[in-house]
Parts: sequence; structure tokens; C-alpha cells
Amino acid sequence: MIRTFAIRCFVVCCTLSLVFGTASASAHSSTGSTQKNQISWPASQALPSFASVKHLDVADVLDAPGDIRLLLATLQGIVNRAEPRIYLLENEEEGKLTWLKDLRVPYVLHDDVWTIVKKYKNELKGLIIYDPEIPDSINVATTLAGLKDAVVVSPELAVKLQAAPYKLKVVQDLRGKFKDRLDAYTWQYEHLWDKTTQRMLVGLSPNVSIKIPAGLPESFVTIAQETDPVRDASNKAAYDLDLTSFLGKEAVYLRFDDAFTQDGWGSAVHEVIMKADGKTIAQFIPGTPEEEAFLYDRQDSQVSAGDGGHRFADNGRYFVYKFTPPAGTRELTATVHMWNQYKVSAGNIQPLSSEQKEPYGYLRDYAVANKAMVFWLEVNDPKQRALFEKIMADVKPGTPYLGWFSNDVEGEFSSVEVASNHSVYVLAADWFSNLTVFSGTKIQPSRTKSSPQPKLNNKIYVTYTFSEGDNFQYNQHRMRILWDDPARGEVPINWTSSPLLYDAAPAILNYYGQTASANDLIIAGPSGAGYFYPAAWPESTFADYLKQSYKYMQKSGMELTYALNRIDGQNVPLGSSYAKAYERYYKAPGLFLSWEDRFGVEILDNSLPVSTIQGISTVQEGLQILERAKADWDGKSPLFVSIGLLAWSLTPSDVAEITAALGPEFEAVRGDHYFSLIREAYGLPVKP
Repeated sequence: MIRTFAIRCFVVCCTLSLVFGTASASAHSSTGSTQKNQISWPASQALPSFASVKHLDVADVLDAPGDIRLLLATLQGIVNRAEPRIYLLENEEEGKLTWLKDLRVPYVLHDDVWTIVKKYKNELKGLIIYDPEIPDSINVATTLAGLKDAVVVSPELAVKLQAAPYKLKVVQDLRGKFKDRLDAYTWQYEHLWDKTTQRMLVGLSPNVSIKIPAGLPESFVTIAQETDPVRDASNKAAYDLDLTSFLGKEAVYLRFDDAFTQDGWGSAVHEVIMKADGKTIAQFIPGTPEEEAFLYDRQDSQVSAGDGGHRFADNGRYFVYKFTPPAGTRELTATVHMWNQYKVSAGNIQPLSSEQKEPYGYLRDYAVANKAMVFWLEVNDPKQRALFEKIMADVKPGTPYLGWFSNDVEGEFSSVEVASNHSVYVLAADWFSNLTVFSGTKIQPSRTKSSPQPKLNNKIYVTYTFSEGDNFQYNQHRMRILWDDPARGEVPINWTSSPLLYDAAPAILNYYGQTASANDLIIAGPSGAGYFYPAAWPESTFADYLKQSYKYMQKSGMELTYALNRIDGQNVPLGSSYAKAYERYYKAPGLFLSWEDRFGVEILDNSLPVSTIQGISTVQEGLQILERAKADWDGKSPLFVSIGLLAWSLTPSDVAEITAALGPEFEAVRGDHYFSLIREAYGLPVKP
């Protein structure tokens, strides 16, 4: 999203010595598999529970080729279905062994991943070979793997695994079966959908970019850079760049990055004109067919129609053009129409490109274990959207969609809206590791730390809320890094998280609950137990879903909710009927709403305080907003300001820095105290 708890009473919380749940022998799938299934999934439970963990075989696949990671992830799903026994080290963001050590169970780290394949090969029925020419066949193969107790392999690995000592047979070979993405998913829907679980949907990209080392590539040198954090295009101009020093090899590469990666206003390029000895050899505007001939690596950059068309790269994103000057060129120059926080570098040694793709594992273990159908459909394409909606229409209201969507932010907004239209909520989880292990852990209730309620005075009350709580993988990765910041606890902070960790990863919920300070308040991320847009959700099913969702709010100890509400990609007001539903079924004392360039408090129906969050991405931005709030404040009554913290660029240390710079007119408070003060200031009953 732009994609958990100290409160005032007894709540469900956790222990660092993680206690594991008992297994249930009930199978949830009707596929007729003979493999023992120890997954328990009662009708009242949002997500399944796995058997308890006794011992783990650990494989480090962080730097393994994509097809190896895919093999191990699908093997993990089959093996862990009966009992979690395989754990994969796929991510080092929060520390490669961090969560594994917190599990406090015996494990063996295998130097050779093939020893794990040998150990568990007898639990497999064979191999599913995907078609490298049709990447989406990887997803179809993943679905088949769950149904047929087989692993997904590349053609090269299939040769190895058919030979001794593995001697696995080919169950299905998908090479040449599909002509394109839509053909693959249409076949899957027609032939496999009714055999898979109908209780969850899984959306995963079939492949990802190869791992690109951080920093500039070999031979690249920064040749132009904006030194001020310009956001208003005031530096828009045609910049002349001399690339002559990079001549002498086959090609010259021109790369554009964000000079200030923390605030999202990076290089914006409208036109590139390349000249060799004064003669134009390339001229294009981004987003046109002419650009494609020179676009070597688009990475995660985006194209906008604004300003006559431009390509931009914010935060850690970049894009690279490749130019091949005529033989004997003596002078090479570029004129680039660009603006904002540009950073331009050039080189003449071919760098790695994110255009090169490979398979990946992550959530696939969970999809395989639960026999879920895996797909990746673009809702902004009419034909793909039709199939996407057909799948959504087949499931019951309140079904989770785990994974993510294509087409970055545009894909997020439109896809979440379509899912909400069908009463389906989203759990961002496409980079979550070892969910089949974490789903076997168990919550332990205990008393949480409390904090005294501040008295109401004529002050500016500020509450800070970290974004991204709808995101399972954020809970596992980035949030752990932020949580371990030594400044955490110095200032009251609201931490958005997912109440559904209660089912999916109690161990993670345990860690945050047990280690929370009195200044840490864990609240539900957008827009409750799952990411959805209330205004897009049918009113006929909304109340029932909120009732179901509230059970997880209670069990996870989250009393407050941060909601996002969008229609056609735009933030919209919550609306009276949805506000009443939140107040009635969530017992909400107040609601955080949206991510805007403004803050404010509105009392809906003279009953529910709704506080609009103003998002920030830098310390400077936060200080500017609060200084403006002070300048506009009359000092005659309390003012309430809700600041949203972009989790990818800000830390608790940054929040402490902002707060330390404020005058005595300000007081930082937790979200629960914030809404109690609002209710008192507006003469509303203070909820217990």
C-alpha cells in the first residue's frame, strides 16, 4: 500500500519463545491426494493453520538460480503440507537468520540444497516442466504442483531430476502447450479451477528481474546531478551532456536515477536527442515506439502522459538507454529535456539488466500446500480483466487474494477496486518467505504495556502512523528493521499491521506484541483485516465482512484501523453508511483515513471522528507541515494533526528527530489517546 500493539486493556499478545499449535488431520481439498494432510482450516477461520514445527531442514537459496528457488519452494509446499520441515533462506533484508532464530526450534543448515531434494524425493510424485517461452506457464505449473504433489522445474533441471539418484518421472510437460498468457490462464481456469481450493486466490508474477547489485555498474560515472530536492519542475530544461569520453567500445549507456531516493521525486525525462559528430542518431520521447529501440533497461520506471510524455524513476528505481555510435565517431553528445531530482550517469561496459527475468519462490510454498490456483492477470487489459472478474465472481464474499498485481501503482489501485467490487480482500504477500512454517506457530495471550492518557489542553496533538500495514511481507521484512531501530519507544508511534497474522504468522505477531514499548501502538492496516476499498465493496456483504474482520481485530489486540478508500484510483470520502458500519461492527472510537497532502478531522454522523492522514517521506517535509500547522493555529482550542510516515524512507529515529525539533505547543500521542482527546474536545462520549 501507499501499500501491532500497546493498548489499555488485556489483549492477545505473544511470547518470544514461540509455542506451536497442534496439528489437525482434516484436509480441506477435495482433490483425492493420498498424501497425509495436516492442514486445519475450520469454516470460521480466514486462513489455514499448519502442523507444529519440530525440526527444520534449512536451505540457503538467496543467490541460487531462479529455477532452483522455484524447485525448492514447490518442494517446500508439498513437504510442509504434512508437517513443516523445510525452511528457505530467501531474504537478507532483516537478517538472513533473524526470524529462523526467533522460532527457537532445532534446525540443520544444509550447505548443498540437493541434499534436501534427496531427503524428500520419496514424497514427490514427479515433475512439472514449465515452458521458458511462456513465463506464465510457471504459474500454471505451480497450480499443478499442488494438485499432483509434483515439483516445478525448468527443462534443464528436469534432465537432472529424471536421472539417478532422484529418478523422478515427468508428470506433465507444459512446453508448447500455450500460445500466450491469456491462453495459459484460460486453460487453467477451464481445467484446474474446480479442483483447487475455492477459499483463497493467489496472484504472483511468474518471474522477476535477476538480482542487480546495488550502486552504479562497472564503468559508470555520474555526469549530471540535481543537488537540491526539487519537486516542482522548476529546474525543467534541456541539459547538454558530453559523452565523448565514453567512446571506444561498442556502445554507450545512459542511466537515470533518483538523486534523493527518500522522497519519490526522481529523474523525469521528456526527450532525449543523441548526436554523433553533430549528426542526430537518436531522438525520442518516452512512451513512444521510437524509445523502445534504445531502452536497454526500464527496471521499475514508469511513463506518464503529462508534460507531453515523460519517463520517471523515483526512490531506488532507474532506467538505462543504450546507444551505438557509428564506427569512428569522435564526439558524442546528448541533449536531455528533464527535471526534478535527476541523477545521470554513463558508461561503456554493458551492465546487467532487469529485463532479464527468472522464476522465484516465496509465496509458492503456501499456494502449493493449500492447492490454490495461481495466476497473474492485468485488470487494465479488457480480455485479462474479464477472466480476472470471472474468477473473483466464483468465490464467496470475504475470500482472500494473496500476492499482488502487475503494473505497479496503477495496477494496485484498479485491481484492489475490482477485488473489492467482488467482496474479495487483498493480502500483499508475494515476497513473504516460509508462510507454510509460520502458519504452524501459535499465539499466547498476555497483558500489554499501557500508557497514561494525556490531559486535554490547548495544544497541537500530533500522532504518527507508519504506512504499509496491509502488507504481509512488510510485517516480515521492512517492519522488523524499523522495529529494531534503537530510537523506537522514544516517541509514540502507530504501527499498522495485519490482524490476519493471527492465522498466517503468529510468530511474527508474537514478536511485535512481546517487544512493544508503551509508546508503540499496533493498529490494523488498510482497511481492517485485509486491504480493500469500502466504497467499492458491495453494501450487501459489507456488514458481514466487517463482523468477520472484527473478530481478528479483537484476537490480535488491534483497536484502531487505518482505512484507504478509492474509486477510479482517486481517494474519496468514506461516506455515512460505511462510517456507521465501521463504528457499529468495529466498535471504532475513531478512524484514520487516506494518504493526502492535507490533514484534518471530521466527525461523521456527529459520532465517529475520522482523521485524514497527511503523508510525508522526509524529516524536512514533516517539519514543514507541522510548522505550517503552528502558523495557522489560533491557540484557542486543541488542534489535531495526523502524520503518515512512508515506511520505505522514514525510521523511528527520524520521528524522534522531528519531535525533538518541535516547540512546547506540540505533544506527540499514540493513536488511541489521539482519538480519546478528539472525542473529549468535540464533546463526544469517550469510549472505554
